[in-house]
Amino acid sequence: MSLKISEDCVACGVCLPECPVSAIAEGEIYVIDAKTCVECKGYFDAPKCAEVCPVDACVPA
Repeated sequence: MSLKISEDCVACGVCLPECPVSAIAEGEIYVIDAKTCVECKGYFDAPKCAEVCPVDACVPA
């Protein structure tokens, strides 16, 4: 399973440096590569992108 970034994304960029596997990419809104995303398992207790997102745009895929 992976996370995705919803249309609520404001492209603030705070999630980008938080991803331990570089699954997040810039765009008009940010996107998460589902093949790369590990939901931070093995790195953190919870997905970091979801923790830092100011608009709660990082949601389960």
